[in-house]
Amino acid sequence: MVHAPFQIQVAEEVLIDLRQRLARTRWPDSLPDAGWDYGTNLSYLRQLVRYWLESYDWRAQERFLNAFPQFTTEIDGIHLHFLHVKGKGTHPIPLLISHGWPGSFFEMYKIIGPLTDPASHSGDPADAFDVVVPSLPGYGFSGPTNARGVTVTRIVEVFASLMQDLGYQRFAAQGGDWGLYITGTLGRAFADKIIGIHLNMQPTRSVLSQETTNEAESNWRERRAQLIRDESGYSHMHETRPQTLAYGLNDSPVGLAGWMVEKFRAWSDCHGEIESVFTKDELLTNLMIYWVTQTINSSTRLYYETSHQGYETYAGRVEVPTGVAVFPDELPIPPRSLAQRLYNIQHWTEMKAGGHFAAFEQPQALVEDIRAFFRPLRNSVE
Repeated sequence: MVHAPFQIQVAEEVLIDLRQRLARTRWPDSLPDAGWDYGTNLSYLRQLVRYWLESYDWRAQERFLNAFPQFTTEIDGIHLHFLHVKGKGTHPIPLLISHGWPGSFFEMYKIIGPLTDPASHSGDPADAFDVVVPSLPGYGFSGPTNARGVTVTRIVEVFASLMQDLGYQRFAAQGGDWGLYITGTLGRAFADKIIGIHLNMQPTRSVLSQETTNEAESNWRERRAQLIRDESGYSHMHETRPQTLAYGLNDSPVGLAGWMVEKFRAWSDCHGEIESVFTKDELLTNLMIYWVTQTINSSTRLYYETSHQGYETYAGRVEVPTGVAVFPDELPIPPRSLAQRLYNIQHWTEMKAGGHFAAFEQPQALVEDIRAFFRPLRNSVE
């Protein structure tokens, strides 16, 4: 199978069109005391868009992204873009990292160096990994998809084929958000190929039917119920009418920013100050990956396809060794007593800070936990 070297080269007319659209934004009104209660704050979004229009340098970001070795390939009719960074150490083990929505492969840029070249980042060369970071099918430079049925199950099959084609008979896997479902399903469906899985999120639907046996489990159910009330509107829209949503988000860069930036604030450990965790350049580069590829529609279709397949598909127990990093401002994670009913948990770390976007927010803590979990499993690699 051919893996073609890839470089991001966005046509100048795409950037000209973007600037024209930003300059022509027709802003909505807002209540004077709305804050973020009704959604993305108008004042903040105006500031971000002004920076986007006047100061943001996509070409500089493009050069930065192109410093990572990137490739594209075709697997079972799916176009796939991925980073493949070889490790520098005594015996690197292959590690597949899967992102989610509204993230992208860019989300991992802070952890790739420490994972692949630990000696250059105050680590032990024995902890080196070969890191593979695909853009999910339908996301960024892997998209858009053009057929029904691109579910998590389909993605897992494609990713397993990719790793085998790269020459990795057995490999490790890591993920959160959609990467949680992808990584867990890899461990369940391809257990003979998986060294172990590391998660920075836990499924919630899969344990709802489990009987509550202690206070921690009851408290988690209450927190999850509040999350459903306050934060699930986006997901319901993605699962039911993504095409309707796409007309606005694919046409308006400000609409796209409003839809996605709010989640970076709500789901991160930023205490209401989004730029205490993310820079404007980070927020905008992630947005640009969706904008220049016109993949907001195919990215949200993953919710529709997977929900119509049924989330219960991913409810079976995973027996491969599992490590879990619990970040305090992540979406409510079931306590270990519930999670271990679904996973063979051998490593559980409760972090001091961080939220949903662990690789962005707390890269050092995440790297150290990944290293620690896989250290005793390295001997199982052929």
